Amino acid sequence: MSEHHHWKGYLVVDNGDALLIQSPYMFEEKIVYGSDSDDTTMAIAAIQFLNNHGHSIDSIHLPSTVDASTLFLATGVDSILNNELLEFEQVKWNLLSGDEATMVLAKTEVEEYEFETPIDFELIDGQFYNDIRDAWVQEKAESHVSQGAYVSESQYLEGARARLSLASQKVGDGLIWPPRQLDSSGQRIPSESHPLSAQAIVESWTKLSAAGAPSEFSLRAPILGGIQTLLVRFEQGPRGVFLVCDDVDYSPKIGDDVEFSVRRIYAQEGVIRYGLKAYPKS
Repeated sequence: MSEHHHWKGYLVVDNGDALLIQSPYMFEEKIVYGSDSDDTTMAIAAIQFLNNHGHSIDSIHLPSTVDASTLFLATGVDSILNNELLEFEQVKWNLLSGDEATMVLAKTEVEEYEFETPIDFELIDGQFYNDIRDAWVQEKAESHVSQGAYVSESQYLEGARARLSLASQKVGDGLIWPPRQLDSSGQRIPSESHPLSAQAIVESWTKLSAAGAPSEFSLRAPILGGIQTLLVRFEQGPRGVFLVCDDVDYSPKIGDDVEFSVRRIYAQEGVIRYGLKAYPKS
């Protein structure tokens, strides 16, 4: 019997042998992604679901639509797309992408997939869907560069693992996140190796109007009605600032419990930058 779940903003059907994950949104009778999701973000969520339910995945076959490097940084799961030295026979999991915003994750020996139809679909406004899709097309153009602070791809990748997986550094009796190279006395800090819990408490929040949003969001902020950020505190001590998932209808309050999902943040020079965004704990 299949089990139905809401997981990190997606619909999941787990039949024991395989997993179906898909966007909850529909437009013109097709399943479509929300405003900051894509194949990469949903693939990461699928792997995290199985890890959370007792499975161990070391490597996986991926479709070309998934950013293999981002998936590896977020989950530690390797693929031939990310590591050419990985042998085909070593990979024990397949991730298959459907024509719409759907994916199936299963072990390689599974040859047939049968799933119940997911429940709780939501119709997405057509004008909003088209506007946000067109904005992403413009933003992903190689010629598009934000007028704000420029972040090179190498700078982005330098701290990407810690940002995507919440890996912190241990200094004395405490943890530091985001990671740093040196402590307050100038001593080098060991590399990040202590994952924070994927839950935190809201300490404050801010909503920036479209006009006041950073320039990297200038194309999408007017469509979204502004950009919302949270200052949160993790149970282990560190604090951090996170955007709220674009497709979540959420009015934050101090003391709220939130969780995190990998989503698109912005694009620069044709490359999508991914990161964690917050959403209310259900």
